[in-house]
Amino acid sequence: MKKQHIFVINAGFPFGHSPGRFNQSLLDIDLDFFAPKESYELQYTKLSEEYDVETEVQKFLWADTIIYHMPIWWFHMPFRFKEYIDRVFTKGHGRIYTSDGRSSKNPKVNYGTGGLMHGRNYLITTSWNAPKEAFEWEGEFFQQKSVDEGALFPFHRMNAFVGLEFKGSLHFHDIEKNARAEEEFANYKAFLKQHFA
Repeated sequence: MKKQHIFVINAGFPFGHSPGRFNQSLLDIDLDFFAPKESYELQYTKLSEEYDVETEVQKFLWADTIIYHMPIWWFHMPFRFKEYIDRVFTKGHGRIYTSDGRSSKNPKVNYGTGGLMHGRNYLITTSWNAPKEAFEWEGEFFQQKSVDEGALFPFHRMNAFVGLEFKGSLHFHDIEKNARAEEEFANYKAFLKQHFA
């Protein structure tokens, strides 16, 4: 039986007043969850550590499912994660994607169809200082746009560009001011069970 390959990227790292512990805890849960399961094999990258760009390209090509753990800083991915994606995807030209999908015969159509990662998927978790209600309540900051439809829209399109299919997301809110770590970790374990029977 072929093992399913899981590649986890922990995009958290110490910076300013963010020590990166929450996302490290999610990675620890991944390691505990997948280790006893013979039908899965896991590799991971921690952006708090140095990495080799070509090795990271190979991890993407090896993976069946990518799990991104991403803290949200100023409504975007952390700068080191953006650098990682820029470097790894660019190095992966011809392997992760071939082009933007258009042809010179009709350059107005088919943008975003040049990905080479079809048949693979991804999950994402995000951690926020913002409470959940900031996304849901009328008159609140995010104007009733969900995380996936609003702040993460470019991230999802980036993954679609290389051919990855969105499998699911879990967003952790109010982590700085009102963290409920045990409850959040239980929610994440249930999320993994939902997607990996």
